Amino acid sequence: MPEKFQALVVNKQDEEFSVNRKELTFQDLPEGEVLIRVHYSGINYKDSLATIPNGNVVSDYPMIPGIDLAGVVVSSDDPQFKEGDEVIATSYEIGVSHYGGYSKYARIPSKWIVPLPAGLSLKETMIIGTAGFTAALSVQRLEENNLSPEKGKVLVTGATGGVGSFAVAILSLLGYQVEASTGKESERDYLRKLGANTIVSREEVYDGKIRALAKQKWAAAVDPVGGEPLASVLSQIEYGGSVAVSGLTAGTKLPSTVFPFILRGVNLLGIDSVYCPMATRLKIWERLATDVKLTNLEKFVAQEVSLEELPDILPTLLKGQVRGRILVKLI
Repeated sequence: MPEKFQALVVNKQDEEFSVNRKELTFQDLPEGEVLIRVHYSGINYKDSLATIPNGNVVSDYPMIPGIDLAGVVVSSDDPQFKEGDEVIATSYEIGVSHYGGYSKYARIPSKWIVPLPAGLSLKETMIIGTAGFTAALSVQRLEENNLSPEKGKVLVTGATGGVGSFAVAILSLLGYQVEASTGKESERDYLRKLGANTIVSREEVYDGKIRALAKQKWAAAVDPVGGEPLASVLSQIEYGGSVAVSGLTAGTKLPSTVFPFILRGVNLLGIDSVYCPMATRLKIWERLATDVKLTNLEKFVAQEVSLEELPDILPTLLKGQVRGRILVKLI
């Protein structure tokens, strides 16, 4: 192993904020049972927030961002993992209060680590990343609440983003009639290729007016958007339907009424991929490697970047300029 390695480090001291590549040693890494040579990471909205002064994501500085990583075990103090094992680590405190994936090496607690599922490569897992995992978890929760293809159309909001793109593709693979919502006219062909049956504008989902109840349009919805658009979606879900919400790009406030819940029996399902229990986490990754395994995962990759390119690329997610996933290659 080299004595030193490169990592992207964000730091904040008083009013001074920095995002720089730095040379670290293994002594700089935090505690954890498993040392991993990182091969790939990815860029999530949360990672971009971690690299701005007021992102309110990082709890301790300095920090190595990157909530996702996949690589090969170099050494392990836990007999569950051994040198040469291929592994995934996503969410928990990674990239927030524990050094993350934008580093050639990472030391991670063993209880946060998932063995690479048979049928997926390390690169494929990071194309999927937290975004794809969240989409699959959303679909799982909807199905646990009685959603099936014959129930009717399923709406996906923010459909060109990471979670939205994977949700469209997974639902289509499982035989659902998918209605994808986007504000980007230029991305209609992309969404059709992912499997969307119908593409609707943002205005068709939320026209600026929130109604207590509106015409019933969708059996269910996957919503990584939140805010006022979510309130509008809830008012248009069919009786007994569900909405799986995982994001807040449109805001944190939900100005809804109780009517969709008490008059139509609508379910609002919170999707948490950060502290998702390991038993559920393993189940979702197994599904992503088997019955919801998507072919040609490369179609989700908007760009593949190096550690050196990260400082310039990370802000693009905050500007809504990215379609699909940005893969970070560290080998």
